Amino acid sequence: MASLDIQRNDTVQVISGSDRDKKGRVLRVYPDTGRLLVEHVHVVKKHVKENPQKRVKGGIAEQEASVNRSNVMLVCPNCNQPTRVGHKLEGDAKVRICRKCGGTIAAKKK
Repeated sequence: MASLDIQRNDTVQVISGSDRDKKGRVLRVYPDTGRLLVEHVHVVKKHVKENPQKRVKGGIAEQEASVNRSNVMLVCPNCNQPTRVGHKLEGDAKVRICRKCGGTIAAKKK
């Protein structure tokens, strides 16, 4: 599968589905399956069993579920619009660029 143009801590906007037009920060990227875990998007209810040894309170908990990468677009930090991602070589480094404003999108900090 091709590598994802969206990285952890990027801001994305949902473009389809029940959570359409919601913006959120990417918490985790699953490149093998092409899915993303986005903060406050696709929240599902999970039944949790009580476990006193681990100090887990039982009940119904809400957590984010993953969404497909085709359902989100990266939000450019420069123009603040959802945009497609391009690539450009700067020296030896390959950087992501915004297709709307042409600005550079910051790389992931290691």
